[in-house]
Amino acid sequence: QVQLVESGGGLVEAGGSLRLSCAASGRTLSSLRVGWFRQTSGKERELVATISWNDGSTYYKDSVKGRFTIARDNAKNTVYLQMASLKPEDTAVYYCAATGRAYFSTETRDYEYWGQGTQVTVSS
Repeated sequence: QVQLVESGGGLVEAGGSLRLSCAASGRTLSSLRVGWFRQTSGKERELVATISWNDGSTYYKDSVKGRFTIARDNAKNTVYLQMASLKPEDTAVYYCAATGRAYFSTETRDYEYWGQGTQVTVSS
């Protein structure tokens, strides 16, 4: 069992930067894959980035490659999403999620644990 809490969301101008944090409790994330998803009103939740805590391998949605970076801090049991060159279309509620699956997945249904979400708003 894992509890996830996101923080770091807020309002930022286009071209700006923001760092989101996902703090875990109840279980170490060292053997789990952790991902960031985002969702806007009326649309499906979509994967933004993932990281494996076993080998550090990462995945990024094409539209955020080169702008977003996912990283981990094992000592703090925390995963970060560093966002740069933000665009208005990045505006969404961002969710942290984790899965015990050993294989890679981009599907929301394959992630067992979810945070409450944090709002990111990018102004034009």
